[in-house]
Amino acid sequence: MPRLVRPDAVLVQAVIAGALSFAHLHDLAEAAGQHGWKAWAYPVSVDLLLVAAWHRLRSLRDAGEPSRAAWSWFAVALAASLGANVATAGLLDLRDVPDWLRILVAGWPALAFLGGTLLVHRPTPPSDPEPPPVVDRATEPGVQADPLPALPVPEPVDTVPPALVAHAQKIAADHRTRTGSDIDTETLRSRLGVPSPMAEAIAAQLV
Repeated sequence: MPRLVRPDAVLVQAVIAGALSFAHLHDLAEAAGQHGWKAWAYPVSVDLLLVAAWHRLRSLRDAGEPSRAAWSWFAVALAASLGANVATAGLLDLRDVPDWLRILVAGWPALAFLGGTLLVHRPTPPSDPEPPPVVDRATEPGVQADPLPALPVPEPVDTVPPALVAHAQKIAADHRTRTGSDIDTETLRSRLGVPSPMAEAIAAQLV
């Protein structure tokens, strides 16, 4: 079963108001010396600027950005539409339009083009500054690289406990008996379980 289309009172009112405003703008442009297709282009230009300004207003409001410029162009387009409605209501003699009105009508295309361009092209937000490049100063000519921190040097062993020396002598004698050669420092360190500096100090006392 086909769906019945119910007319919307607001939509009907908008169509009627738009048609009347369109006709008034056409009549005013034609009276100001714009004939043929030019007279029909003026109401289209005014309505398009009005719609573009309203659309930009809503976009800026949703984004939380200032909308003063969009409000200004919306007011300009609304004034042009209202002005045409009032002018064609008998307040002006359309057979003898004043020169200032002819100037306004002739200058409208440039004004509408400027407004439409400013409404469409949004300013580009500033981008985040890029971090400065990391410069390897070691590769720059004439610049010496900072030296690496020196590793700690083990302090020399001044004294060795006599008991440890006596134990080392027994190990060295046992090694000489089994192998026929003197024990080396690394083997002595391994048998005693002491650090290398201390093993060297003990080996020096075994000579």
